Amino acid sequence: MTTESKQVPRIGGSLLLGAAVFALLLGVLMVVLGALLGGSAAAYGALTGTLLAVVVLGLGTFTVDAVAGLMPSASLLVALLTYVLQVVLLAVAFGVLTSSGLLDDTLDRRWLAAAVIVGVLAWLVAQIRLTTKARIPVYDLTKASAR
Repeated sequence: MTTESKQVPRIGGSLLLGAAVFALLLGVLMVVLGALLGGSAAAYGALTGTLLAVVVLGLGTFTVDAVAGLMPSASLLVALLTYVLQVVLLAVAFGVLTSSGLLDDTLDRRWLAAAVIVGVLAWLVAQIRLTTKARIPVYDLTKASAR
C-alpha cells in the first residue's frame, strides 16, 4: 500500500507579496528623496510612479499565478500576453496623466518616470531573488516510487 503524495503548496502569493513590499520600500525612499530634493510635486510624482508600477506588476503577476494554478499549459501564453498588456497599460496611464494636465503641475514628470523605473527594477530583482531561493521540487519521488 502506498500513500498519496502531498500537494506542494503554491508559492506565487508569497513571491507577489515579497516583490511588492520591496518595490514599495524603495518607492517610499523615492518619495522621501523627491520631497527633499524637488518639493511636493516630486514627492507626489514618485508616489504616483511607485503605486503605478506596483499595481500594474501586481495585477500581472497575480493573473499569471492564477492561470498557472488552473491551466498550467496556458501559463506561458498568458505570461507573454500579460507582459504586453502591462506595457500598454503603463503607456495608457502616462497618456492619461499627460492629457489630464497633472504632469508638471501637480506631479513631476521626471520623478514619476524614475519611480516607475525603480519600482519595476526593484520588483524584478525581488521576484528573481525570491524565486531562486524558493524550494520548488523538480519532481515528486512518491509518484515515481509508486509505479
